[in-house]
Amino acid sequence: MSHAAKKTVSLFYDVMSPYAWIAFEFLCRARNKWNINLALKPIWLAAIVKASGNMPPVPNKKAYSRKDLSRLSTFYSIPINQPANLHEVLMVKGSLSAQRLLTSVQMTQSDMTEHLSRELWMRVYNRALRSLGVPEDRAKGLVESINDSKVKEKLKEVTNEALSYGAFGAPMIIARDENNEEHFLFGSDRMELLASILGEKYEGPLLQYAVTKL
Repeated sequence: MSHAAKKTVSLFYDVMSPYAWIAFEFLCRARNKWNINLALKPIWLAAIVKASGNMPPVPNKKAYSRKDLSRLSTFYSIPINQPANLHEVLMVKGSLSAQRLLTSVQMTQSDMTEHLSRELWMRVYNRALRSLGVPEDRAKGLVESINDSKVKEKLKEVTNEALSYGAFGAPMIIARDENNEEHFLFGSDRMELLASILGEKYEGPLLQYAVTKL
């Protein structure tokens, strides 16, 4: 790892996106190898999709995504349990409450953001809060905070920040190179390119640093 100043990598993500989970886990692992500061930025994917005019996937893409996620789950050793109604989970049920909860945690207890994000992807809300050692009264307060106007405004602010870069989905990555130039990358399959931009070596899924495993 270089001793030069760390480069910043910002991950804009929504826990409704399994591909964002893949990017999230890889970048969390990469911090152990790459000379980077990772900034986690929860956004509301539904607002991104609506504002950008990005339409839901066609049937063939839906079928491909199911197989693709199964392969990626094995490759990255991430326990992605695909529901039978994957499209409904991604495009209909939504994630506004979850993203507001993440935003609230990041505003008040930012050291919990990574862990809570991971637990939310596993869709176990109550267990997520308890497993992080949050007292019951504090957990209740965090859940209630999703209706706080400051939390709502912060999530809107970060979502608009993503849109200002040209976001149309998630995950979206903004990386600054050695010349402080910003690079916009979309998707979880751009890690080799990201490594090149950052002047790092891509060494696969970095399973030795995995927190979640199959």
